[in-house]
Amino acid sequence: MSGVPVLDPLSFTRQLVEIDSTTYHEGAVGEFLAEFLSARGWAVEKTPVPQASEGGTGERWNIYAGPNGQTPDLVFSTHMDTVPPYIPFREDEEFLYGRGVCDAKGIIASQVAAAEELRAAGFRIGLLFVSGEERDSAGAKVANANPKASRFLINGEPTDNRLALASKGALRIILRAAGVMAHSAYPELGDSAIHKLVEALAKILALELPVTEDIGPSTLNIGQIRGGYAPNVISDHAEAQILARLVGPSEPIRDAILEAARGLVEVDFALDIPFVRLRAVPGLPTMIAKFTTDVPWLSNWGEPLLLGPGSIHVAHTPAERIAKKEILDAVELYVQVAKQLLS
Repeated sequence: MSGVPVLDPLSFTRQLVEIDSTTYHEGAVGEFLAEFLSARGWAVEKTPVPQASEGGTGERWNIYAGPNGQTPDLVFSTHMDTVPPYIPFREDEEFLYGRGVCDAKGIIASQVAAAEELRAAGFRIGLLFVSGEERDSAGAKVANANPKASRFLINGEPTDNRLALASKGALRIILRAAGVMAHSAYPELGDSAIHKLVEALAKILALELPVTEDIGPSTLNIGQIRGGYAPNVISDHAEAQILARLVGPSEPIRDAILEAARGLVEVDFALDIPFVRLRAVPGLPTMIAKFTTDVPWLSNWGEPLLLGPGSIHVAHTPAERIAKKEILDAVELYVQVAKQLLS
């Protein structure tokens, strides 16, 4: 759009990272993006995203920006929320550092810069930035109920600027054990919930998980364990949370876990995000994303692709960083892929 200065994606990344937007607290960054994009000539829509009972209390949004009165042919999308804790922005000659700098605020910056270059060349492009990806994809689910009839969706996650051919699914499992409290000197008077939970977890860790030849194995992580009162008390409650990464349908893992847990603990499947295969584009390097994305919940936004700057290996860590060159390269890459898809 004439009169709009060319966007510097590096300084824009800094502006975004300096706004704390850990999951459930995306309101401020959503407001900033809405005002920023509107001032640059985009038609902006703010859609409320329900607040989770376990989360914050403030407003949270999805932000859509597109051509005024036109249907976009292609939409760039990623998420505004980050994992806690917030880490302040800093930089050196080569890298930008801080919470969300690669997952996914550097991606937002490169997508906006690419979208503006494509808009100037006459392409109909949209931008969709959602809340809640790091927890339950709440924003993506809201967005999927209000699609814009786009042909393609390029979702941004840290893939080292390689096109993902597949993204693993995720199955979150909660195990809850119940028992009878007693003095630990008289175990015959009690029934340890923790012992039941440990037995069930041992069986689950011994399971042979599905493998898909061109993707790799399913994996499983016991991320949280809670329960008990003191070493000298037999516990009447215990809980564990597990996350399995899927390379196919979730049913085989569900069935195996239910069998391993039978008679020991109750099982709750709290989240089930499917495994997806994704489109390739000739001439681009590829990878398999071992992580889960919003892509399965944005099925109404066009044929999906998964591509973005940054390494998932440093996302969610105290050392989160992204190379400045990689953000700049991503702008060119997004433009190239969009032109190939829309030519």
